[in-house]
Amino acid sequence: MAMEHERDESSATVGTQRDGRRRARITDVAQLAGVSIKTVSRVVNGESGVLPETRERVAAAVLELGFVPDRRARSLKRGDTDTIGILIDAISDPFFAAFVSAVEELAVAEGLNVLFASTVHDAAQEREQLERLTGDRLRGLIISPFAIESAELAALRQRFPVICVDRSREGIDSIVVDDYGATLEAVRGFLSRGHRRIGFIGEEIPYPTVFERLSAYRDAHAEAGVEVDESLIIAQGRHREERSISELLARPDAPTALFCATSPAAIATIHVLSADRVPMPALISFGDFQFADVFTPGITCVDQDPRLIGEATFRRLMQLGADPQAEPEHIVVPTRLIARGSGEMAPERDASARPIGDLR
Repeated sequence: MAMEHERDESSATVGTQRDGRRRARITDVAQLAGVSIKTVSRVVNGESGVLPETRERVAAAVLELGFVPDRRARSLKRGDTDTIGILIDAISDPFFAAFVSAVEELAVAEGLNVLFASTVHDAAQEREQLERLTGDRLRGLIISPFAIESAELAALRQRFPVICVDRSREGIDSIVVDDYGATLEAVRGFLSRGHRRIGFIGEEIPYPTVFERLSAYRDAHAEAGVEVDESLIIAQGRHREERSISELLARPDAPTALFCATSPAAIATIHVLSADRVPMPALISFGDFQFADVFTPGITCVDQDPRLIGEATFRRLMQLGADPQAEPEHIVVPTRLIARGSGEMAPERDASARPIGDLR
């Protein structure tokens, strides 16, 4: 059986170099050094049990032939891999872009590769991308599940660690933030400043994250004894969102405050405010984004720090790699409210206020 593995590794390294010459094989090194393939393998992999003079002879042969071990063949032989798979909604989402960057930075520092793919909020594409990512062995899978359910992720968990990010699945490790609590705090702030017409700009209500934020929005109103005006809630998806926001802000009874349930929803709202030259209402975004602090006033946000989430995810992934039988954990990463001015505005609109399109 050992000889079969040795033949596999030697055949996997057959190929050509950039100058057109045949790439040196492990068998070539063994022949030049006058040792067995197994001895070459031990030297290349830094294993013990090889005499110093033999090790030097093999090293000299490796150098002379320019032999480069095939890392993929070695990982297959060990039943190991150096690749982490990440499946997210879209890399264009500011949160996920920063999250992937944070995980990648940590992975590279550990000598690991990162392969990521996007679902673009489509169940069929999620299925296709998941099959592509998991077709080969992975060190672990990080997924923000869209339609994939617990049972399938549990099956994958038998092969490698699986962690859900932003959304959880029963029986699977998850890294999330307190969507409900952070939203409750933000909407309570609006209400305490006297706002009574507070708009909710969402995206896809089937997402449990947005559902939790909408529940907190409703409950904050109920606590204050304020009835929710259902016509102030927008949750239609990105392709129709900006038109609905524009219509909402053009109403005579337009909301004096807006809670944007995601950073893409906040960005869509800012596009509308800029394009329509509408004075800015009080506004809070769930999720920070680039340039949020350059407007006047700056955009107040619930900061679900993607770096903290990335660090927690990578740390848990490494723990599961060391202990695959560990019980699943549900880890809640804290958020913070970054007050930049937009969320702290009073209900009365200042007629002299500049539109959001004007920068500082």
